[in-house]
Amino acid sequence: MAQDGSLKLSLIDVYGKRLQESVDIFMRNMTIASDQLNPRGIDASKLIIIKKLSAPTNNVYQIIIDPPSYHPTNRFVSIKSSGTEEEYVFGIDIAKVVRVDFPTFASNPKELRDLLGNSSLVVGGSAVATGEALYDGLDDIRKAGLMNIACKTLATALPNGKRVLQLINKVVELRGDRFFANVERELREETLLGSHTGLFHEAPGILHSPPPPFSDFDHAGSFKTDDTYGNLQLTFFRKGDDIVADIDIDDAGGFRHIFQVAKNHFTGLPTHPYNINQILIKHQHLNPRYTLLVR
Repeated sequence: MAQDGSLKLSLIDVYGKRLQESVDIFMRNMTIASDQLNPRGIDASKLIIIKKLSAPTNNVYQIIIDPPSYHPTNRFVSIKSSGTEEEYVFGIDIAKVVRVDFPTFASNPKELRDLLGNSSLVVGGSAVATGEALYDGLDDIRKAGLMNIACKTLATALPNGKRVLQLINKVVELRGDRFFANVERELREETLLGSHTGLFHEAPGILHSPPPPFSDFDHAGSFKTDDTYGNLQLTFFRKGDDIVADIDIDDAGGFRHIFQVAKNHFTGLPTHPYNINQILIKHQHLNPRYTLLVR
């Protein structure tokens, strides 16, 4: 059995930086049961080189890589006699986030600054704030959710050329995974038109209901963008000429698939804005403008 093959591994996060921690690796030859390796405590801040692998026959390995601050990945790799090089991107384990770096209010897009200037929400327990004070007063989870939705709605162009964010007037309730807002009637009309062009598709809205001030509004349709993962969902409610929308980004199992997370490790908990951050960056190449730090 020739074991002159090698594997070079570059392990990075969604920001394109090498993981700054040690990882455990398990490799198992899919044909030869005795051909297994389990190097531990490998420095992922440098290029990892694993030697003495079977090549060019019986050369398919299962590889599981387990970093402390990221979800483990489970992949298969074929080893070439000339050497194989792989780059794997890891999604952050939200339980290991120690800090979130947000941009200043002034450096955000004008559309987001205008939206917050028109909005008044409770921050810090009981204080009502607007504009920059509202932005600065938000906890990390709600601010991350806001930044995700602002990013996605600003990147989503409607049939008339306007961006979704431009037609959102006022946030009336902000949660970590969604917000409710007063929107222009034009947004619903353009979304309906977009459902005929492939931009949106109709979606069940049974899990969406308006907050108490709008409980007498009628359901007016729910629509998702046609993304594989990280769909923008707009669920509308109407009372006369007034329109409010429940706006969120759906994970739909995308995190686990995008990062090829090892089976049974990712539990499928409710959508978390930090996971959406990773999906937007890795899968949709969008920039939510904030950074998650694990150490």
